[in-house]
Amino acid sequence: MRITTKGQVTIPQHVRQKFGLHPYAEVDFVEEDGKVYLAKREDPEPDRTRFRKYRGAATVRMRTEEILKLTREG
Repeated sequence: MRITTKGQVTIPQHVRQKFGLHPYAEVDFVEEDGKVYLAKREDPEPDRTRFRKYRGAATVRMRTEEILKLTREG
């Protein structure tokens, strides 16, 4: 694995999946005995961020009034 000129590295997909490293996940770099480790930071406010992965995923093009009408019907 190589560090880019911008100081970036790509975390392999299997590692991201295994440790739940999704986009916008917070991580820390931990130095220990001359080595550096990547550690997933526990989210202090899980309720606030648990829907973050769905941000921008909506595909329905409706006005607020139309959505409210649907939720009030039935």
